[in-house]
Amino acid sequence: MSRLWRLWKILFVFTKYRLDSLIPLQHLPPGLRVLLWIAPWRLSPVPSNLNRGARLRLALEALGPIFIKFGQILSTRPDLVPEDIVQELKRLQDKVPPFPEDQAIALIEAQLGQSVEQLFAEFSSTPLASASIAQVHTAKLHNGKDVVVKVVRPKIEHTIERDLQLLETMARLAVAYSADARRLKPMEIVDDYRHTIYGELNLKIEASNATQLRRNFAGSDYLYIPEVYWDYTRPKVMVSERIYGIPVANIEELRAQGTNMKLLAERGVEIFFTQVFRDSFFHADMHPGNIFVSREHPESPQYIGIDCGIVGSLTDEDQHYLAMNLLAFFNQDYYQVAQLHVDSGWVPATTKVHDLAAAIRSVCEPIFEKPLAEISFGQVLIQLFSTARRFNMEVQPQLVLLQKTLLNIEGLGRQLYPQLDLWSTAKPYLERWVRDRFGPKAALQELKRQLPTWIEKAPKMPGLIHGALTRINHMDENQQQLQREIVALRQALEYQNQQKRHHILASLMGVGGLFVWWQAVALGIPDIIGISISALGLLWILLKA
Repeated sequence: MSRLWRLWKILFVFTKYRLDSLIPLQHLPPGLRVLLWIAPWRLSPVPSNLNRGARLRLALEALGPIFIKFGQILSTRPDLVPEDIVQELKRLQDKVPPFPEDQAIALIEAQLGQSVEQLFAEFSSTPLASASIAQVHTAKLHNGKDVVVKVVRPKIEHTIERDLQLLETMARLAVAYSADARRLKPMEIVDDYRHTIYGELNLKIEASNATQLRRNFAGSDYLYIPEVYWDYTRPKVMVSERIYGIPVANIEELRAQGTNMKLLAERGVEIFFTQVFRDSFFHADMHPGNIFVSREHPESPQYIGIDCGIVGSLTDEDQHYLAMNLLAFFNQDYYQVAQLHVDSGWVPATTKVHDLAAAIRSVCEPIFEKPLAEISFGQVLIQLFSTARRFNMEVQPQLVLLQKTLLNIEGLGRQLYPQLDLWSTAKPYLERWVRDRFGPKAALQELKRQLPTWIEKAPKMPGLIHGALTRINHMDENQQQLQREIVALRQALEYQNQQKRHHILASLMGVGGLFVWWQAVALGIPDIIGISISALGLLWILLKA
């Protein structure tokens, strides 16, 4: 019942703000196009006091955190979304309506077991910022340190769970009725999103993520992560160092202080690739509301990252295949891209590599005719995905967060520096990573790392080898015995089946003979023939018993 009620609310919000007017009907399937055209809500007028961006923003705010997250992603894609909509959706990054201050204070005191007066020398009840999952208050510790207090929205779990259940229902329907949807693995994606967003609701997880990222970039001129104060951190409350940077979306202020915008955009790309390939641990929610720029050294700008609730990681295999795919793509080596897709299992092993390479080439070559600085990686991904459907390519759930983050980074970089060449910035980094990871120096370092273990185990090697050979011999003997048993079982089954066939045939002969005997007069056949057939059938049964 709750799912139906939630679906009804979504439809109500959809119609209230006439979001159907934002859908390009010409791109929809004919059946859905007709359904939307004759829908009864088209009789109501489009709100004249709100532009289309405001209507979309208000609808997403009304529907809750999952939909707000979707709007935050769209706000970083001016190359995919019209500018007027982008400007409205930017308000979702840190200007979501706050919840009452008394609820925030009550939750802080319940989580930390003391009053705010005992916990803090100063505490501002007015939120500094409010987002989809939590809101932030400023405070000062008794030791004089300025901090921010992050508080999870009360009872938000119920709304999120209801939306997730609805998404699961939609995913099941998609899997049941659409082959294209099955390749997207919607159930896996929803499960992954469930894990991600529930991790974001636990601020101790966010605190541990922030601590890890801070350790990874300790002493870096590129990225700074505020310190977490663990004594004041609980599942629903987190206290961390207050920072005073410039919001990355405030382009005018960044330019006013003389920020090197080109370097800032390029460092954002390099930070992303460093997190993915060096650390295999990346901030996966890098929308502008979570990113600031230090006011110090504008000629060599440093990012400040907050809100580390969503992070991603890759296996060594994923790292390898991703790096090699991107390099092959940068080099326009489409056959290598296709071969890597097959080797990684992203497309079926039966895929004809030449056909896949030709399809990728037909999509990418027109795009690469443009200057690299004008190429949108997001557009490339969209085109490649539509092409890959012909080859039963499946979405890899472990790469969904990575793809989203890369799109966010590109969108942010293009806002800072419209001429950003993502390709030329990323390619040298990837080439260096592959060289460091698989070159002679890397092999020597791996040898040095493994050498103490090998030396330690060297005296045990003869015994280990003898034990392994003994186990192999026993395995061979066991395998031979198992094969003999399988052959004997197969023979026994074949004998039983043969006996069954004989009994069935004999029974049919007996029944047929009796029928002939019974119908002898009508058929003009001597009685003895029917009796003989039945007798033969009976004799056969006795002999085979």
